Amino acid sequence: MGMEDDTRVFLVKIINTISFVMLWMLVNVYIGIYKDYGFFDKRPNWTNYLFYAFLIITFVLLVRYFRRKWKV
Repeated sequence: MGMEDDTRVFLVKIINTISFVMLWMLVNVYIGIYKDYGFFDKRPNWTNYLFYAFLIITFVLLVRYFRRKWKV
């Protein structure tokens, strides 16, 4: 007794979405917290600006990718 193809495609989309979000969060937590680019001492440094720009740009690209993937 196997799964229907539509159900399998739907579950694969869900698993891919969760895994991409977890990977995106893992990369940003590593860069932001463990490499200290998410925090600043007294004022922001150029590396902090670069980190937050990377965070926002990759988030927009991730949402754009998910909207395209789930529209089909």
